[in-house]
Amino acid sequence: MFSLCYPPLRTLLFQLDPETAHDLTLQLLRSAPVLPLNLLFGSRTPMVPRRVMGLDFPNPVGLAAGLDKNGECIPAWTALGFGFVEIGTVTPRPQSGNPKPRMFRLTRAEALINRMGFNNKGVDYLVERVRQSGFKGVLGINIGKNADTPAERAVDDYLIGLRAAYPWASYITVNISSPNTPGLRDLQYGAALDDLLTALKAEQQRLTDSYGRYVPLALKIAPDIADPDLPTVAEALRRHRIDAVIATNTTFSRAGVEGLPHAEEAGGLSGAPLRDRATAVVRQLAELLAGELPIIASGGIMRGTDAANRIVAGASLVQLYTGFIYRGPELIQEAIRVLR
Repeated sequence: MFSLCYPPLRTLLFQLDPETAHDLTLQLLRSAPVLPLNLLFGSRTPMVPRRVMGLDFPNPVGLAAGLDKNGECIPAWTALGFGFVEIGTVTPRPQSGNPKPRMFRLTRAEALINRMGFNNKGVDYLVERVRQSGFKGVLGINIGKNADTPAERAVDDYLIGLRAAYPWASYITVNISSPNTPGLRDLQYGAALDDLLTALKAEQQRLTDSYGRYVPLALKIAPDIADPDLPTVAEALRRHRIDAVIATNTTFSRAGVEGLPHAEEAGGLSGAPLRDRATAVVRQLAELLAGELPIIASGGIMRGTDAANRIVAGASLVQLYTGFIYRGPELIQEAIRVLR
């Protein structure tokens, strides 16, 4: 049934500006009763359980952060078949993000470029949405820093996000890899990374003692980290006992989209052109980490075979974003089938 209903819906959505189409989709998912969605899509989803980070996932295919920044459609995502949902990126204070237009389709390449800039309604709003949802599935909350927070105060923003999200999250992702917040990616290196991870792990321990519950921490990294720098990142993950790494965010590279309309727009590129680099990063991290912590693969997963290749490369779970926009719920089911 899906193969009949999504392509015409996508055709209509793709007539709209990408951000308008995104907002309309969220509005439809917010208002759609969950039961019909589950009957149409989720009821066809097989159980393919995985245990990762000490958490039980009903299947290994999740929603990547960015599609539901404010946690407004949480029940709908699992009704569509996702085994877990990651919401955010959320910042301590609401912010409007970068000026519009800030999202662009490169349809011939099955790609997007975005420079959204962590537009969101703030962590208090997100937490209230999670509370109201009553969601019982595996929920990741992705935290970031406000754009106007100086780099030397970035740790403070991440600690605010961690404290607010902790009671509500199954795991928390620390996003230091978006290309759209100036200076953010500098936190992936050297003393800045060590200082951030030291502070987060200390606060995680304090919150564990306070709530009597351990919430894993994942770090989301960029695909643009140079190969010689990946061992240093892997060593930091291991040394600070981070619970998982998400590889990868969007890329500055324009390889594979040269000459296409919008290819020169500023922002992060996602979708099919990211596939090979994201897979290579997963493979290198798997070798470097040697199973000491799990890898969640994101970026360029457009087909079920892409998901399978990430697992072969060393990932334990996969996440969809741009592939879901281009393929819809069919991709969820396709990915789950090949990972059974």
